[in-house]
Amino acid sequence: MKIIVSGGGTGGHIYPAVTIIRALQKKVDALEVLYVGTSKGLEADIVPKEGFPFKTVDLQGFKRSLSPANFLRAFKAIKGVIKAAGIVRDFKPDVVIGTGGYVCGPVLMAASLMGIPTLIQEQNVVPGITNKILSNFVSRIATGAIEANKHFPQDKVIFTGNPIRDEVVNTQREPGYSAFELDPAKKTVLVSGGSRGARSINRAMVGVLKHFAGSKRVQILHATGKAEHEDILRRIAEAGVDLDKFSNLKVYPYLYNMPQAMAVADLAVFRAGATGLAELTAKGIPAVLIPYPYAAENHQEFNARAIEKAGAAKVILNKDISAEILISTIEELLADDRHLQEMAERSHSIGHPEAAATIAEMIIELARNKQK
Repeated sequence: MKIIVSGGGTGGHIYPAVTIIRALQKKVDALEVLYVGTSKGLEADIVPKEGFPFKTVDLQGFKRSLSPANFLRAFKAIKGVIKAAGIVRDFKPDVVIGTGGYVCGPVLMAASLMGIPTLIQEQNVVPGITNKILSNFVSRIATGAIEANKHFPQDKVIFTGNPIRDEVVNTQREPGYSAFELDPAKKTVLVSGGSRGARSINRAMVGVLKHFAGSKRVQILHATGKAEHEDILRRIAEAGVDLDKFSNLKVYPYLYNMPQAMAVADLAVFRAGATGLAELTAKGIPAVLIPYPYAAENHQEFNARAIEKAGAAKVILNKDISAEILISTIEELLADDRHLQEMAERSHSIGHPEAAATIAEMIIELARNKQK
C-alpha cells in the first residue's frame, strides 16, 4: 500500500500526520510513504527526522486584503499545483491524506482529479478555508471535534477525534518526575504557548513564576518557545528571580519530551490548538486555555469554548491575560482538589486516544475500495 501524506506549517498539522502514519505502519506490512510539505515550514525539519521520504511544494497562503504580494503568491500557487500533480502522478499512491495547511490544497486536489481516494483530517471546531474547499472533492473527512461535522458534506464526514502520539497516552508519571527533576509531592503546572511559543503568555508568566518561586506545594514547568526564550529569561532575572535557586521552577525553550511533561501535569496553561487539546484530554489534564486571537476563523477560541463547555477547562481571552489573572486562576484551581479531579475526569471523558487507529482503518478501507 502506498500513501502520500501532506500537512505543513505548524506542529498542529505535522504531528497528527506523523501519528496517522505510525498507526498505519502497525496495520499494514508493506507501507510506502511519501510526505509532501513546504521547504519553509516545520515539516522540513520534523519529517526527515521521523525517517519519511520528503518532497516539497513551494506555496504561501494569500493575504486577506488586496496586496501586490498576492500576485507573486498566485504565481507560486500555479507552479505549486503543477509540481504537486507531478509528484502524485509519479508516486502513484493508493490514498492521499491531508492534515491541514496550504500545501494540502494542490496535493489533494490533484489526487482527487486523478481519481485517487483522498481523506482530510480536520482538527478544529471551525474548519479552515482549505479544508472547506477540499471537502467538495475528497472521499472522506475525519473530524477531531463533533461540532465541525456540520461544516462538511454529511455523506463524507466521520467524527473520529484527533490523532495523538502513543507515547502521550502511555508515558507514566514517574519517568516524568525523574526527567525534569520534579517533586512528586507538589502539584505540577505545565505551561506552553505551542511549538513557537506565545509572547502574551510568556510575559504574564514572569509574574507567575515570581509568585510561586520557592513554593512548597506548586512547581512549574514552562516552555517559552525558542524565539522567546532569551527575552523571557532576561525578564525573569529583572524581576529578581534567580532560577538556579528555585528547584520548583523549570523554564525551557522547547519540550522535546512533551509526553513526559504531560504525564506529570496536574494543570496545564495552554493555547487552544487542536493537537494540544487532543493530548490534554487524552491524558485527562484540566486546563487554563488562552486562545491565540489571530488564528484563522478564530478557531482557537471555538476549540477552547468546547472544552470549557465540557467542564474541563477555564478560558481566558488573550486580551485579558495578565500575571494577576493567571495567578488567581491557578491558585483557585489548585486549592480545590475535588473540583480539579472533576475537571480531570471530564477532560478524560472527551478524549479520543483511539483516533489514529480509527483514521488508519478509514484509509485502509479507501485503499481496498480503490483496488476493487
